[in-house]
Amino acid sequence: MRNQGLGSWPRRRARMTPGRVALAHEGREWTYAELSERVDRLAAALRDLGTRHGDRVAYLGANHPALVETFFAAGALGAVFVPLNTRLTEPELAYILHDAAPAVLVCGPGHEVAGAALPVARHLSVTGDYERLLAGADPGPADEAVGLDEPCLIMYTSGTTGRPKGAVLSHANLTWNTFNLLVDVPLADDEVALVSAPLFHIAALGQTLVPTVLKGGRVILLSSFDVDTVFDLVESERVTMMFGVPAMFGFLARSPRWQNADLSSLRHLVCGGAPVPEPLIRTYQDRGLTFLQGYGMTETSPGALFLAAGESVRKAGTAGVPCFFSDVRLVTADGRDAAPGETGEVLVQGPNVMTGYWGLREETAQAVSEDGWFRSGDLAVADEEGYVRIVDRVKDMIISGGENIYPAEVEDVLYSHPAVAECAVIGVPDEKWGEVGKALVVLAAGSTAEPGELLAHLDGRLARYKIPKLVEFVPALPRNAAGKVLKARLRAVHGEP
Repeated sequence: MRNQGLGSWPRRRARMTPGRVALAHEGREWTYAELSERVDRLAAALRDLGTRHGDRVAYLGANHPALVETFFAAGALGAVFVPLNTRLTEPELAYILHDAAPAVLVCGPGHEVAGAALPVARHLSVTGDYERLLAGADPGPADEAVGLDEPCLIMYTSGTTGRPKGAVLSHANLTWNTFNLLVDVPLADDEVALVSAPLFHIAALGQTLVPTVLKGGRVILLSSFDVDTVFDLVESERVTMMFGVPAMFGFLARSPRWQNADLSSLRHLVCGGAPVPEPLIRTYQDRGLTFLQGYGMTETSPGALFLAAGESVRKAGTAGVPCFFSDVRLVTADGRDAAPGETGEVLVQGPNVMTGYWGLREETAQAVSEDGWFRSGDLAVADEEGYVRIVDRVKDMIISGGENIYPAEVEDVLYSHPAVAECAVIGVPDEKWGEVGKALVVLAAGSTAEPGELLAHLDGRLARYKIPKLVEFVPALPRNAAGKVLKARLRAVHGEP
């Protein structure tokens, strides 16, 4: 094959295990032979619509076989996949689409109306002309020459200045990340992976879907996370692998079904996206289940650190050690390597580190050094054995239910309310979501406002998960001599829910 990228994977797997089930969704199943043929047909249909090598192909929708097919079909053409977060508002989506300029937008079930309103020249609806185009397309393979170093997908991350940036991940980035995962997680060819976290986030895509396809396992797609549905599928389908953020595993543990649920089939519980509370770790350990924790980000495809099963009890609460093909340094503010017990910023180097931010040379140069070290903006401490514990975030990012929230973006919208003179958003602990936003607001002279009024102002301008759950009015915000808000002081004084 001339295609060395991920777009060739369904065909490669189909020539090995054509009859094995690849995907399951809402009672239907597709074998690897069927998946391979549908990917080839979709690639041909996209080509007939004018999509060419290097073009972007966007997808708006929840977890669905069409999302998987679009991801692989884009790769088969040498096009670049752009998954869109369904929780974003229309203005947020419009900005991303203007930036990525996709040749076509595929709209999944339930997202056709929203997709039609977005600025893309060509739309393809899964509930409309999608199946008709596949049926009429050439079933022959695209056979496009695609190299490992070419871009595979652009995944947008919230920006610290209020604008999202597109992290460009190559086929090599995702391939090496898969190798990293397989070193630490012994996936088998009979794996049954339940994907309930959204595939528009890198962890569900890179840590679950892609490795399972490589091994020839079965992927069960859930359109959205639901506690009872997860318990039902684990029992009926004998699920062996799950990925989730801590909030998802917390929902399962707090369910009335937790104590009596049959979880005997589960072999691998991969947890990431936010720090895992130690009480939650112990709750799963008490059921004989082990969290495989890790640390990473979109820009590292995502794995950077991993805590293997054998050390999950002794080193509980840490993010582990660097993945096999990745290197991690903790660097102090003065540029030296942090000593054990000393706090430093997490830097990551390896073949899984992104190629850069889409169209942003300066931002890429600031984030990735000339010798390939990516600056995470996260602070951590390593013990004498090299196990790393994430302790804080330089960028003040809030992680709520596995979703990244950047205060600067929320503050920008808050400032557009006429009653707001000053504002700052911090993260506060939350039992359900791990962390939620809290807005500290200084009202303009002579103005009045209620918390609900300010939150209503954000609704429709920001995705719901970005809207703070709490508003507190304060007389002033503490600032340093340069005028920068002292967020650490705010967290110390107002950091309780």
